[in-house]
Amino acid sequence: LTATLNFDQMKSSSVSSRVMGRVEKLYFKNLGDYVKNGSPLYELYSEELNNAKQEYLLALDKRKAFADETVIDFDQLLQGAKNKLLLWGMSDGQVLELAKSKRATPTTTFYSTSSGYITTLDIREGDYVMEGGTIVKLADLSSLWAEAQVYTSQLSEIDRNSIATVQLPDFDGKEIKGRIEFVNPEIAPDTRINLIRVSI
Repeated sequence: LTATLNFDQMKSSSVSSRVMGRVEKLYFKNLGDYVKNGSPLYELYSEELNNAKQEYLLALDKRKAFADETVIDFDQLLQGAKNKLLLWGMSDGQVLELAKSKRATPTTTFYSTSSGYITTLDIREGDYVMEGGTIVKLADLSSLWAEAQVYTSQLSEIDRNSIATVQLPDFDGKEIKGRIEFVNPEIAPDTRINLIRVSI
């Protein structure tokens, strides 16, 4: 059975900025670069985040200075300031380091929360990002789909529970075995073509 193949990644993820600011440094700058989970991705300068860091440090100082004060719950103020930092993407380790050093750096490093290859990188050093703006898109290419277009007259010849052989002509006809995962029940009326998805 001959079919036209399209490849589509099965798992992808986006890393978005949780706070507005200017990208000071990108640790990965090229499409196709592999990023490990936990690797530093970028450094951001953000007035909002810097103010939140100062608020957290101030809450630490106030709790220490007014340890005997019972009217104000400084632990609650401190937890609120910490939660804001975590909400904006800082890790527990970064907040702990901030509490130890008592010094807020002007930029904040953000780390990848998943592994994958960079498929989209529309930002450059010096660019501004808005809250929710995408920094990078990653694709886990350990598992792929091969999509085959098959004429409806050929569908009866295909065992939907079988193993398919996918041939890669650009790699000297390399063959990869995969399982048929999905047969699209919708048929394109103008071409009478059906889509089959093979997991490889």
